[in-house]
Amino acid sequence: MSPEERNVMRQRENLRREAIKRETEAALRESGLRLNPQERAVFESRYIQERRKVEQTLRHQIEAERQQQLPGLIQQLKKEFQIDQPARSSTAKPAESPNPKK
Repeated sequence: MSPEERNVMRQRENLRREAIKRETEAALRESGLRLNPQERAVFESRYIQERRKVEQTLRHQIEAERQQQLPGLIQQLKKEFQIDQPARSSTAKPAESPNPKK
């Protein structure tokens, strides 16, 4: 990875951490709890840990739903493209006479 790419990755990670920190602070405010610094650190740690679990569960649910929907999507596209296929192949082949001579 080039130094520029590493720098971009570092910046993205910093932005992600800042966003999580803001969300953690908002969760603490919304809870209405008054915690000492040690309790606050534990709260923040648990919030981040539980948030990761929620995000992982959501990713698994989305992937499971995607896997359920893909066969239907493939069938739909297969039908759409099969409808178009005869039109394409008829231009490639010479047309047969509707009334063959005997």
